Amino acid sequence: METPKLRAAITAIEAYVPDYILTNEELSTMVDTSDEWIMSRVGIRERRILKGEHGMTFMAVKAVKALLEKNNVDPSEIGAIICSTVTPDMVFPSSASIIAGECGIVDAMTFDMNAACAGFIHALKTASLYIESGFCKKALIVSGEKMSSITDYTDRNTCPLFGDGAGAVLLEGRTDGTGLQDAILRTDGVGKEFLYMYAGGSLHPATHETVANRQHYIYQDGKNVFKWAVTKMADVSAEIMERNNLQPEDIAYLLPHQANLRIIDAVANRMGIDKETKVLINIDMYGNTSSATIPILIWDNQSKFKKGDNLIFSSFGAGFAWGSVWLKWSI
Repeated sequence: METPKLRAAITAIEAYVPDYILTNEELSTMVDTSDEWIMSRVGIRERRILKGEHGMTFMAVKAVKALLEKNNVDPSEIGAIICSTVTPDMVFPSSASIIAGECGIVDAMTFDMNAACAGFIHALKTASLYIESGFCKKALIVSGEKMSSITDYTDRNTCPLFGDGAGAVLLEGRTDGTGLQDAILRTDGVGKEFLYMYAGGSLHPATHETVANRQHYIYQDGKNVFKWAVTKMADVSAEIMERNNLQPEDIAYLLPHQANLRIIDAVANRMGIDKETKVLINIDMYGNTSSATIPILIWDNQSKFKKGDNLIFSSFGAGFAWGSVWLKWSI
């Protein structure tokens, strides 16, 4: 008799979003924009902003502590933590190690991953390999972003897009056929030209000039990013269905990165799935929280999922990095 394949499965999910809501109306008092302009282009009505002297890990720790408590998980059982983020508290130590320390998790392997908006799906695949190899029995993926810390609120092209938040998932092995089934992850370095933060790294360290020139904020060439995201997210989402012989009726839900409603529409159309019933969206409430969008979306909609449901995650971000994951829900 063949031994059932061990697959990494999401067995718990938690998230944290700040209390403060920045509406389009308030944003229009800060920069030349309007609710109609923002809604018609990206579909964002409001976003959450972390106020006070807090870094990204403040939100991540809230999510992880809630996950451990609600699911009666002993911190000592966690063997690995991967934190996907582009807004770490500091360059080093890693945010993952800070989260571990704050949550009483000791002796776990911890590191940060930067795959921008595609960070969660990259971390999900990476952590699944640790579970399936037997390296550890329980792993945490924590995707958190304080995008407000790198957003220029004088730039009308980018400041309406981004919000703050964090999500955490617990991965464990399952042999019942559920869990991560397949993943396609890709990169094309041409994206370096179109979506980046100029200063703050070793190439352009912080100086009086870089601060004065507002070069520590997100720069985005919106037209090129949109063109690439529409094509690549749609292509890879269709590809993961084709190579696994999945039909539109087999998919319970698509959980896409929440960056732009028009991109999400294009992905759904390419997959041949009904947007009204099978595509999950919360961009209107939270905006683009980069790598945190998909775990927050899972958390927001977990009551809809049934064990064995086929879920497709799809994302695109700076790098350019993009990909799609097919997962069978395990809870």
